[in-house]
Amino acid sequence: MTGSLLFEAIVFLAGAIICVSIAKRLGLSSVLGYLLAGVIIGPYVLGFIGEEGQDILHFAEFGVVMMLFLIGLEIEPKNFWKMRKTILGMGSIQVVGTMLFSYLLFTMLGFDWKVSLVFSMAVALSSTAIALQTIKEKGLMDTTFGTSAFSILLFQDIIVIFMLGSIPLLSNVNLDSGAEGHSETASLLDNLPMGFQTLSIILSVVVIIVAGRYLIVPMLRKVAKVGVRELLIAAALLIVFGISYLMEFVGISPALGAFLGGVVLSNSEFKHELESTLEPFKNLLLGLFFMAVGASINFIVIAENPLTITGVLITIILIKGFVLFITARLFKLKLNQNLLLTFSLAQIGEFAFVLLSFAFQLKILEQSQLDMMLVITALTMSITPIIGMVNERFILPNLGTKESIKRPMDHIAKSHKIILVGFGHFGSTIGRFLRSHGVEATILDHDANRVDFLRKMGFDVYYGDATRLDLLESAGIAEAKILISAIDNPRITREVIKVLKKNYPHVELMIRAKNRYDAYELLNLGIENIYRESLETSLTLAKDVLSKVGFRKYTLNMQVQNFIKYDEESLRRLANENNNEKNYIFKARHELEQQEKLLVQDFKRGIVEEEHHWDGEHIREILKDSTA
Repeated sequence: MTGSLLFEAIVFLAGAIICVSIAKRLGLSSVLGYLLAGVIIGPYVLGFIGEEGQDILHFAEFGVVMMLFLIGLEIEPKNFWKMRKTILGMGSIQVVGTMLFSYLLFTMLGFDWKVSLVFSMAVALSSTAIALQTIKEKGLMDTTFGTSAFSILLFQDIIVIFMLGSIPLLSNVNLDSGAEGHSETASLLDNLPMGFQTLSIILSVVVIIVAGRYLIVPMLRKVAKVGVRELLIAAALLIVFGISYLMEFVGISPALGAFLGGVVLSNSEFKHELESTLEPFKNLLLGLFFMAVGASINFIVIAENPLTITGVLITIILIKGFVLFITARLFKLKLNQNLLLTFSLAQIGEFAFVLLSFAFQLKILEQSQLDMMLVITALTMSITPIIGMVNERFILPNLGTKESIKRPMDHIAKSHKIILVGFGHFGSTIGRFLRSHGVEATILDHDANRVDFLRKMGFDVYYGDATRLDLLESAGIAEAKILISAIDNPRITREVIKVLKKNYPHVELMIRAKNRYDAYELLNLGIENIYRESLETSLTLAKDVLSKVGFRKYTLNMQVQNFIKYDEESLRRLANENNNEKNYIFKARHELEQQEKLLVQDFKRGIVEEEHHWDGEHIREILKDSTA
């Protein structure tokens, strides 16, 4: 009974719910909760999950595939091309440097040069699943640290292809007869000449690009017309699995192929639909992956060689940390961002499981060597969240930028009654406009590179997480009158609101909303001053279009104000209906009809009463015909 699939599903779900809930209550990463759950239900503690843990690990790797597909959806091709120097530069320095030092370590420990080379390849790879999941959880993807970490991880996902291709060169075993498991790892094109393999890889990339535009998007349009959500879910899964299979077929990492597919589809109208559809599957499979990693930790091997494993484990983390720190310094990352990068990528990643198993199949590694490195790999992944927590709670607070620099008295000196949180493209516009009118604001941002730039510009600036009450207090929240939140992460924005409403309710909040649905949530939290980032920009564009076809700008400005007024009133009436889709659709349609009717009345009234406000003769004729 305990071996049934249903029982295992119950065990995995119960373990995840209990351990992740405890981890989040303690302020820890959900990744650590999943890993702990895997250890507890694994074969060496409670024993609910036995030797089949490796099969679960392979299945759960689809979580990594889906994660990279979704990340690809968020990156437009032109932005990806802009990152090429960071990807090649930081990625190559990290991989080569880590391999060099790791190779020296293992040869000093007495391992054969072939074994040392395989081990060094594995050590050079970091965990895409753990690092990116943690970065996205904390809303740091758009920081210097986030983009640098992503660039290094992407380079690793690319280089692992060449690593897998080079491992057979280290073996004397005939691939056709001696490596029984090789067929599971290698592609079906391995027997082709190298030139044809390269051509196949290039053609597969071309196929993905062409299919994305001429096959996948048209298919999604047809599926969307059917109106059955289950079909759209099936179509989204088909896209991810199909691209991954094609990449695996030609010998490329499935995760890398999925990322490429996401980039291709990032400009399609189905971008957000695919994200919302696949996100639950990604999170579930990633959680299963982390639990499988925790269950794979072999405590028997640890008990047999505790000193060796502990020594190698610590040395590997120090080596990777040192190389990452130097790499970040070469690319001029500030200390805060550098430390985040160093502690986030210092583990060995999931692709090491594939690489080490492949080397064992080719008789390069012995069973004891494989067991040792698999345990060390799983342990480095397991302690990464703990190391990150230590960094964030004890190291960064003491090294963060906390001194404010007073700018020269070229503007009217004012006490800082305004605090601005977030200085990206939205916040920087606000900050610069305030400064141009002699109004100073204390600025908080979690990107040390931006902090350094702001301090050079003369702004009062603090580095850190705005959800931390101690940081807000050091920035003067007790005396502040207004806090402006220009953060682009809705989750972090909500946390800031809760902290301030509980501790400093006198501070007036002026909050950025990414879209209408974000605004609904903010209204339901009691926020009155909400600024939707796309509303006025889109109206400005529409106003400019009408101006070009003959309308007078004065009247258009009046109509824009009317539109904003009616839309804000409608937004507040619909806020409580957002969670009931049926009622929301009915009332939203009614609101739209009423809003358009009021605008048309204002429109016609302006023509009849103030006809001189229109410049285009043909416009007046058309509108007079419509009122006849």
